[in-house]
Amino acid sequence: MQKYELRETATTPYVNLDPDTGVIRMEGRSIPENVIDFYQPILRWIDEYATSSQLETIVHLKFEYFNTSSSKRIFDIMKKFEKLAVDTGKKVTINWYFEEDDEDIYFAGNDYKALINKVDFNLVEIKG
Repeated sequence: MQKYELRETATTPYVNLDPDTGVIRMEGRSIPENVIDFYQPILRWIDEYATSSQLETIVHLKFEYFNTSSSKRIFDIMKKFEKLAVDTGKKVTINWYFEEDDEDIYFAGNDYKALINKVDFNLVEIKG
């Protein structure tokens, strides 16, 4: 299985999906023109990864901003990792990063944490 990596742009986040380490990173802004086109390859990669995942997967999500349509896809990503944990019994940890003064990102993470409850979900504050 191949590593999947995308450079950050003004409208899309940096993405690094590494099947060898089980470390998943997404960070930056998510306001792509076509959310489905941007996130579909990521969702497909996760489906493939789930068939031969590492014993432990760590998902780092560090968004400075995302639009409403991106929030649905971000949730879909988390649901896929939660399903992986439930179906395989393997450990999945989601780390949601937020700047100390960014209430929007904090509250979004808190909402996701309430919905994603079958994996470890950490709200990680980044001190300015």
